[in-house]
Amino acid sequence: MRVVFMGTPDIAATCLKKILDDGFQVVGVYTQPDRPKGRGMKLVASPVKELALAHEIPVFQPENFKDPQTAEELRALQPDVCAVVAYGRILPQRILDVPTKGCVNIHASLLPQYRGSAPYQWAVLDGLTETGVTAQYMALKMDAGDVIDVAKTPIGSDETAGELLDRLAVLGAELLSKTLSRFAAGEVLATPQDESAVTYAPMLDKSMCPIDWSKTAQQVHDHVRGLHPWPVATAELGGTKFKIHQTTVAQGSGKPGEILALTKTGLLVACGEGAVEIRALQAEGGKRMAAPDYFRGHPLNLEG
Repeated sequence: MRVVFMGTPDIAATCLKKILDDGFQVVGVYTQPDRPKGRGMKLVASPVKELALAHEIPVFQPENFKDPQTAEELRALQPDVCAVVAYGRILPQRILDVPTKGCVNIHASLLPQYRGSAPYQWAVLDGLTETGVTAQYMALKMDAGDVIDVAKTPIGSDETAGELLDRLAVLGAELLSKTLSRFAAGEVLATPQDESAVTYAPMLDKSMCPIDWSKTAQQVHDHVRGLHPWPVATAELGGTKFKIHQTTVAQGSGKPGEILALTKTGLLVACGEGAVEIRALQAEGGKRMAAPDYFRGHPLNLEG
């Protein structure tokens, strides 16, 4: 079975590596164009491109699929299936129609929940205790294709979005390999999504970073977890602005945003209900530090 893989970031590279290790015939790889990165703004290849080149697989990097020639390039690869994971490009119908068995997408949520660009982050932001990955047929409408299979996993109470993504990448890779095996055997059943249960996961941005201390301690903790490692929650403490990297729900009460105590393990801050202990933070222009270490060198006036 001839597979064309489409993807760009690390989660996609994990999935590509899995199907290569499992012996699937990947005849071409599509990934986003190289982008400038770092202080020197040097063009950097995506993780998927690097992996494909290491396996001597032809790589295609169209800016978009507006040119009809792009469909001809894909058609020349004679794909049976296109496997798509976090590609970052909208596929028009003429592309979806090329593979004889269709296009399958691995999405990092339990569809129809969290359609969109930030599914696992919103699962954490919303305080869910379970999520997973979905294998779906691709359709023109975003993340609206028929569901082939799902794999579920619990979300840890202190797990960040970044940590969750690392696990979902492995789970998604296993699900993709399992799904492609079904395609090869001709045993693929799919179920339409329940449109009444659809929720959306819009893109994150830096306007979301400031912590609202009037929220409950659990909501503040989920906010910090969901925005890590990007764009990272922020707060002003003692007149200094910080990125907040790690928190835990704790006992305590006071005016929302009030600093209650500096303990051996963190800085205790009151919320609208309960309190959180900030375990790790980063001052502007500084490096990430354990909160007690930072405030030993920058004492707080807790009387004020």
